Amino acid sequence: MNTYGIIMAGGGGTRFWPLSRADKPKQFLNLSGEDTMVRETAVRLGKITGEENLFIVTSAAHRDMSIGYTEGVVDPSHILGEPAARNTAACIGYAAMEIIKKYEDGIMVIAPSDHFIKDEEEFVRVMKEAVKTAEETSALVTVGIKPTFPCTGYGYIRNSETDSDVYRKVDEFVEKPDLETAESYVDSGYYAWNSGMFVWKASVILGYFEKLLPDIYDHLKKIGDAMGTPKEKEIIEEIYPSIPKISIDYGIMERADNVLMLEGDFGWNDVGSFDALEEVYGTDENGNVNMANSLIVDSHDNVFCGPKDKLIAAMGVENIVVVTTEDGAVMVCDKRRVQEIRRFPELLKGTDNEKFI
Repeated sequence: MNTYGIIMAGGGGTRFWPLSRADKPKQFLNLSGEDTMVRETAVRLGKITGEENLFIVTSAAHRDMSIGYTEGVVDPSHILGEPAARNTAACIGYAAMEIIKKYEDGIMVIAPSDHFIKDEEEFVRVMKEAVKTAEETSALVTVGIKPTFPCTGYGYIRNSETDSDVYRKVDEFVEKPDLETAESYVDSGYYAWNSGMFVWKASVILGYFEKLLPDIYDHLKKIGDAMGTPKEKEIIEEIYPSIPKISIDYGIMERADNVLMLEGDFGWNDVGSFDALEEVYGTDENGNVNMANSLIVDSHDNVFCGPKDKLIAAMGVENIVVVTTEDGAVMVCDKRRVQEIRRFPELLKGTDNEKFI
């Protein structure tokens, strides 16, 4: 059975404002110092599926940008544009229907476009084991990350042992815990971070859509029936915006009866906010992340981001994030409140500064 890589690239990346904008969200930024996140993801996933089997699901408004940033890696005809953002269930269902209608079936390896992986060799090994597991068991397979500290910013997967040395049975998906609960999770050895990476047969996940999300399945079936016909684009634009919004986690994973987990320990980071850049980009001897033209004096544990033609000078500051952009936006934030940065684009709507969204 063929294996297909599905890259979810429809997010807005608002916690990385003002670097991430509506017209160029986080997945199209270079945050590692190597390449854009979406291209890094495609190259990495291509080592598992072959680049000829890669697909990207993104906003229709960003389809051309996705084509440009993955040129030579992803076939432009494999970049699927969503007419409206409808969360991860619709995104994954759309890709599954594409596989079923055009390739009969296949194993889907699904990954977000904006995660960081330090040990790519180990990542490829684990994901190939996940592919084998999905093919042999017809289960929904997810990859849980071995927790390295009691993080309160991630969801967790509670799992139990099976007869297999490769995978465990998933007992429950758990929301972001408080610190005391997170500590107990890590100490127990039976919890992993929820990475949002999945592996399964296209036919199997569509079966779960039909059983657990019949309304969404009906929409997907109409789209699938139009695939390969002259009306495909017209039907997608008509049907897709009315698909109910729900995540694959809430809609299917938490309710499915056959979910397995492989544990990954390959230096994963979801790069969810500016403080995550410490692991991705590295720090200086004072704990500062310096991705800018900076003059830093007596300052510790900060994040500085900006273009090289603009100087950031900092003295005697600790635990702040400073971001400047080419078009004149400046953002300063306490590092303890980086999750709230997503509020800024909302606050700018309807103001004279709306152009900075």
